[in-house]
Amino acid sequence: MTTITIIGTGNMAHAIGGVLADGGASVQYVGHGENTPVQGDTAILAVPYPAVDDVLATYGDQLDGRVVVDITNPLDFTTFDSLVVPSDSSATAQIAARVPGAKVLKAFNTTFAATLSAKTVGGLPTTVLVAGDDTDAKTALIGAITAGGVSAVDAGALSRARELEAVGFLQLTLAVGEKLPWTGGFAVAR
Repeated sequence: MTTITIIGTGNMAHAIGGVLADGGASVQYVGHGENTPVQGDTAILAVPYPAVDDVLATYGDQLDGRVVVDITNPLDFTTFDSLVVPSDSSATAQIAARVPGAKVLKAFNTTFAATLSAKTVGGLPTTVLVAGDDTDAKTALIGAITAGGVSAVDAGALSRARELEAVGFLQLTLAVGEKLPWTGGFAVAR
């Protein structure tokens, strides 16, 4: 995994891109709404969940054969009180169904931009949890993350994306409720 296209230009996009560039990857940023061709072997969807439909409509045909990384947390952004996908599914599963020729992974949704950029949280290495069904794609992403100085853990099959989204939802609601700083989060101690 040496070429990455990040669709999105916000804080998370730049934090993820910084980690991957630190590990030697070539990173292309594409703004949401641009119609710039996806160049990377891996495409990271670094947009809010409500923008996914538009991103897939714009870039869906370009994602075939690529690794696609979903970082979204599908929560109700008006109330911050629930996930907006069915309880037996996940945003990532829905994305995978719409781009069946891609190798879809869930990652980065349980970290904040500040902890990715700092590469630490609470004095421990920032840990990115990665879920997906394609072992080679997960191994490559985990390698790119760790090469960039951040810890990464294989969280299991794509079906684990639902639990990762629940953890991301909890972390976001704690931060919005000012019970956790945006520089905080969950760490994995080994």
